[in-house]
Amino acid sequence: MARRDSLQQSWRVAICATLLLLAAGSVPLHAQFPYPGAQYLRGQDVSPTFDGWESNPDGTFSFYFGYLNRNSEEALDVPISPENTFDLGNGDQGQPTHFYPERRWFVFKVVVPKDWPKDKRLVWTLTNRGRTNVAKGWLQPEWEIDQLLISKNAISDPFLKAANTNPSRDNKAPVITGGPAQTVTLPAAAALKVTATDDGLPKPGPGDRGGKVEGVQIRWILYRGPGKVQFDPDLSPAVYGKPLTSETKVTFSAPGNYRIRAIATDGALFSTYDVDVTASPSASAAKAP
Repeated sequence: MARRDSLQQSWRVAICATLLLLAAGSVPLHAQFPYPGAQYLRGQDVSPTFDGWESNPDGTFSFYFGYLNRNSEEALDVPISPENTFDLGNGDQGQPTHFYPERRWFVFKVVVPKDWPKDKRLVWTLTNRGRTNVAKGWLQPEWEIDQLLISKNAISDPFLKAANTNPSRDNKAPVITGGPAQTVTLPAAAALKVTATDDGLPKPGPGDRGGKVEGVQIRWILYRGPGKVQFDPDLSPAVYGKPLTSETKVTFSAPGNYRIRAIATDGALFSTYDVDVTASPSASAAKAP
């Protein structure tokens, strides 16, 4: 019976992953499944993806979205606008504006009410590089996911460097906390700090595991912003068995409103914490004609 359940779960994961990739809308199949020699370094577009939905304890539903940047080196920026919008509310549902290279899974979620119609689509539209791509999420039964499925799919995200390809249902994602929004005057840097605690699962394995996460690790990334940023550092050491505090200094290339994200992963599951930073122009720049 256990073996049959395991096989059924494996088939469910495989089918779910395939359907979710196809749900990206107008994405060609060859772009979704690149092979060696077919990837582009730069010059290609970004497509949104619907990564599945999950039931919440209060009866609402969480729709998870990610993206596929078809470049292996180039990041793209698409501000919140008609070119980066949802067909819900004012169009801003917490989506990123900075898109790192390659495939990124479960980047954010949109919570919809408990009376959300079963066949109603939630549409994320991204227009860039002369193409308009959409991701349509709805309560298709085959796209229902849980934390185990999230873990199995998220291991392919380059940011997470997950070590556990057979995660346990007992594992819980790290709990990450941090400070409030900040305002800095350029060229000053923002000093950010977060702390992650974990349940100790998965336990570290024996020997070297190829640079994969052992314990909890925190990575800093740019989530939104009008300019480039630099982190010092952008990645913490991995720590097992105790809380991990990560501090970084962030410098900004241009004034504006930024959203900085800290990602804490235990090698199987992950959680995020966002800090909004307003980078004000220097006094001399503000006085310039």
